[in-house]
Amino acid sequence: MRQITLGSQGLTTSVLGLGCMGMSAFYGGATEAGSIETIRRALDLGVTMFDTAEAYGPFENEKLLARALGIDREKVVIASKFASDFADDGTPLGLNGSPEHAHRAIDRSLQHLGTDHVDLWYLHRADPNVPIEETIGAMSEAVTAGKASYIGVSETSADTLRRAHATFPITAIQSEYSLFERDAEHNGVLSTARELGIGFVPFSPLGRGFLGGTVMRKADLPEGDARRNLPRFSDQAIEANLRIVDALRLIAKEKNITPAQLALAWAIQAGTVPIPGTTKVSRMEENAAAADIELTSEDLARIDAVSPHGAATGARNTEAGMARDRG
Repeated sequence: MRQITLGSQGLTTSVLGLGCMGMSAFYGGATEAGSIETIRRALDLGVTMFDTAEAYGPFENEKLLARALGIDREKVVIASKFASDFADDGTPLGLNGSPEHAHRAIDRSLQHLGTDHVDLWYLHRADPNVPIEETIGAMSEAVTAGKASYIGVSETSADTLRRAHATFPITAIQSEYSLFERDAEHNGVLSTARELGIGFVPFSPLGRGFLGGTVMRKADLPEGDARRNLPRFSDQAIEANLRIVDALRLIAKEKNITPAQLALAWAIQAGTVPIPGTTKVSRMEENAAAADIELTSEDLARIDAVSPHGAATGARNTEAGMARDRG
């Protein structure tokens, strides 16, 4: 798989990564054996970015990734994140962007990941009660100490991104971005990232499963799956959103690819590094193949016509989640 430089600070990674969240949290249905097999297959396919976070489990996803990578850890980019504090037993203690928590969090992540450094360390969510300059300043101290190689932010506003970058060079911003969720094109985040030379890493680039063709009705989601609580996954919203999927499926069929591959190729061609999540080897292989797909200007125009900004029915998150993501 092709390698690229993410952002302008020198970090090299594959054009597509693997989001590991669903292997330990929120979606359900994953097994450790299947997850490890998927991670190992991703390595075989040339994927070098593996995305995790302290909050996934909590802690369990970082530990799982460490077990899966083993001696291959030095061949890859490990991206992890911190924001909410947790007791050592995993009890959530709330969002905490203080420098003291940042220092505790990086040490704990290193312990769970079984490594001496995180390649890309993100602030998962900005704490509205702590100036972003203070949090980023503490993160920069982790870089100076050799505990993190590069730093990033996740789901911040364009203004917060600009302030963070003025404090210490930001390598990447991670935000939800897909053919179902194109707000980053219209709220200044994507344009600001490009202006400042900051890499853009879309999470949920398959619309949380819609564009992978795995969700046809709410009942398709396992019990305990967090998507059951999202407005976009009500039965009425699913029915409306499947019309977009059907239109994209027609374009994909003409190119002899899947809708998921179409969506990922679109994100890659936009200059971003998507990190689709999966717990299945077959899906990992399908996703990786998107790295070799070229879309024509005609393809892109047709995609824009059937899946423009605002086309998806239902908010992408709950009200509480949307408020949290406005940092």
